[in-house]
Amino acid sequence: MRGMYIHIPFCHQICHYCDFNKVFFKNQPVDEYIESIGNELSIMKEEGTSFKSLETVFLGGGTPTALSENQLERLLEIIHQYVDVSSLKEFSTEANPDELTNGKLSVLKNGGVGRLSIGVQSFDTELLKRIGRTHGADDPIRVIENARKIGFENISIDLIYGLPGQTIQQWEDTLNKALSLDLPHYSGYSLIVEPKTVFYNLMNKGKLPLPGEDMETSMFSMLIDRMEAAGRRQYEISNFSIQGKESIHNLIYWENDEYAGIGAGAHGYLNGQRYANIGPLKKYMESADNGTRPIMNQQEVTKIEAMEEEMFLGLRKTDGVSFNSFEMKFGKTLPEVYGAVIKELSNKGLVQISEEHIKLTIKGVFRGNEVFQEFLH
Repeated sequence: MRGMYIHIPFCHQICHYCDFNKVFFKNQPVDEYIESIGNELSIMKEEGTSFKSLETVFLGGGTPTALSENQLERLLEIIHQYVDVSSLKEFSTEANPDELTNGKLSVLKNGGVGRLSIGVQSFDTELLKRIGRTHGADDPIRVIENARKIGFENISIDLIYGLPGQTIQQWEDTLNKALSLDLPHYSGYSLIVEPKTVFYNLMNKGKLPLPGEDMETSMFSMLIDRMEAAGRRQYEISNFSIQGKESIHNLIYWENDEYAGIGAGAHGYLNGQRYANIGPLKKYMESADNGTRPIMNQQEVTKIEAMEEEMFLGLRKTDGVSFNSFEMKFGKTLPEVYGAVIKELSNKGLVQISEEHIKLTIKGVFRGNEVFQEFLH
């Protein structure tokens, strides 16, 4: 187990595009939920799970920063009981710009959190309102300044393109403002309209003016060019950083390595099994508080599935998939298993092969999903 993801499902506002397991903060058993996380960790430890090899802990959501200072403090206290935070390579939390008070920043810093991943999405006030965000265009700038004063250097922001009614000019303005902050890491995602979201309902009524595919491609192109020009290397399809500031936690996912998923609705991959925790809060808490691991379902990952995952996750990285590590993991060479597929993709100009790796070409990056599909049976 290289990583641990801890899910905090509370939000003060639900964004129009979000389909994660989350609930409105108000009237929720937040304090009790934090204790249930401790109970889940305790059960895992009793069952013989060791947290000694952990490299990363990642607090995600929902919004971890929706918690009060005292609640954050208690959560971090619980984590410290099970994890030697001082030996981690990375301890991250997701954060909303309008919730990151100086008090919370200090609590996080004192609790060993070293990396902030801030959900900015856009620096355009109108667009922020349209997508259901509660922060203003200037909030992230102020928060990042405060975070730096408190001692945070490893800061990332998330941006989204392909938003309803978004123009190329608005996207360029957002990139200009983002890069002027001179951060070590940026993530840029295209909007995906997921079922059970406000945007999905609007789309079905024909009331969601999304930019077309061509414009989305132009926005993605601009993202890559601007990041590159600013010295932020694209190390994964949607992620850009200066050397040495890549997200170690996310690399664990793309390298198809094992991690624990803690909390309601969290997903994990341990001992060759992928599992999902119970989603509804009360049911999750009942299970954890009664001393039973709150797992809703788990399945053994077959060797074929593991090889498929190795390819479609690994090819998301700019460095691609290593021939050597594939053979070490699976006891078979890459050409043995996927020779024909690789040849076909190579002929289409979607992948390139070096002595050590197979990776996407520029053309392949833009048609990633098409490439990944080829490795699925």
